[in-house]
Amino acid sequence: MMAAAWHPAPVFDPLATSRAAFDVLADGAGSREALARRQHERLRALLAAARRDSRLYAELHRGAGPDTPLADLPVVTKPALMAHFDDWVTDAALALPALRAFLADPARIADAFAGRYTVWESSGSSGEPGVFVQDAGAMAVYDALEALRRAVRAPGGALDPWRLAQRQALVVATGGHFASQVSLQRLRRLNPWLAQTLRSFSILQPLPALAAELEAWQPAVLATYPTAAAMLGDAAERGDLRLALHEVHTGGETLDDAARARLARQFGCPVRNHYGASEFLAIGWECAHGRMHVNADWVILEPVDARGRAVPPGHLSHTTLLTNLANRVQPLIRYDLGDQIAWGADDCPCGSPLPTVRVLGRRDDPLQLRADDGRRLTLLPLALTTVLEDDAGVFDFQLRQRDARTLCLRLGPEAAREPGARERCHRALRAYAKTLGLSRLVIVDEPGAPLAHGRSGKVQRVVAAR
Repeated sequence: MMAAAWHPAPVFDPLATSRAAFDVLADGAGSREALARRQHERLRALLAAARRDSRLYAELHRGAGPDTPLADLPVVTKPALMAHFDDWVTDAALALPALRAFLADPARIADAFAGRYTVWESSGSSGEPGVFVQDAGAMAVYDALEALRRAVRAPGGALDPWRLAQRQALVVATGGHFASQVSLQRLRRLNPWLAQTLRSFSILQPLPALAAELEAWQPAVLATYPTAAAMLGDAAERGDLRLALHEVHTGGETLDDAARARLARQFGCPVRNHYGASEFLAIGWECAHGRMHVNADWVILEPVDARGRAVPPGHLSHTTLLTNLANRVQPLIRYDLGDQIAWGADDCPCGSPLPTVRVLGRRDDPLQLRADDGRRLTLLPLALTTVLEDDAGVFDFQLRQRDARTLCLRLGPEAAREPGARERCHRALRAYAKTLGLSRLVIVDEPGAPLAHGRSGKVQRVVAAR
């Protein structure tokens, strides 16, 4: 019975995509005032739909009217929304047990759930993994933003909106229904040209195997996390990876100026940063001047202090509230994203009406460990957290490096109370370490110790030896 809940064809609506593309082009070419009007119109429509169709928002916004300021509405969090999932979503077909079963099967990546929804899951960096559902209208908006606002130039200078002329490599965790992997596989199945030029590569495999696969593919564009890009850049500098790249794209973690400059030197090409999340796939892209522009016609970001008050431009927030103007089936209104951002205080030289933002994202550390044969190995934080989340089913943790062969495992209160969680973590880490040539890795427990927070204010889940 449950198998009928999904469909092998990916979600795509050509008319919705055409309308979204027209809107994205028009909004990007207009004035800031026109952009603000469009944002306000879409917000009013979203609020009306959410209060009508979502039992949760009907209750949360009880007494609010169409002119109630956004800042006066309640803040929502991922754990609270997931706890009331059936009341949150606007379609009764989106039953959480069926969605969980769908997400447990890697063979279903990019399939359409219930024949009409794209589904992905978030990591558990906040201690609670999320399930996010997009209808054809939301996917059309993401497609248009990705195609038209991050458009790259093909060799020779021609604009290549869908990057048909260039091979691209996405280095990520490929085994789960994560947003980047779902999006890539969906595009490959929708477009035969993209199927020939777009591939993903597992971040979990040993570096020599990953380097060999990338060299065989020879991409023009490499997209990955900054820590993974740094590992690959070091390999290129040593002569262990030979690529002729046109651009490097990064996202998902903090990219500081020193890391950007090093990557540009190592790969001999520009480095562009992307800001996205499971909650809204295409929050922003950097322009040619290196400024991160937010797609404010389709997403609202509110940088706030610890008391929930708006912070002025140029000041770093305690957290950020996100409102997704494209998703009606699973409304996100004043959702606590957890990121720290600061609005740009001046105009961007590129002339875009879209506002600019500085983002302080995740800052987990890559770990330098000693392999069985004495070689130094780099363990990427995204690989380690994926292993613990997917293989051990634990999301509330911290790994701290003690020395070149020892990791200290701390579990948060919820995970520590779960029977067998610690043993599953040990087994998953040892199994992964063995594939990398780290069979002598020692894992010790640190019970009762509080989880340390990084500069972003979130729990830093992977901490290198200091």
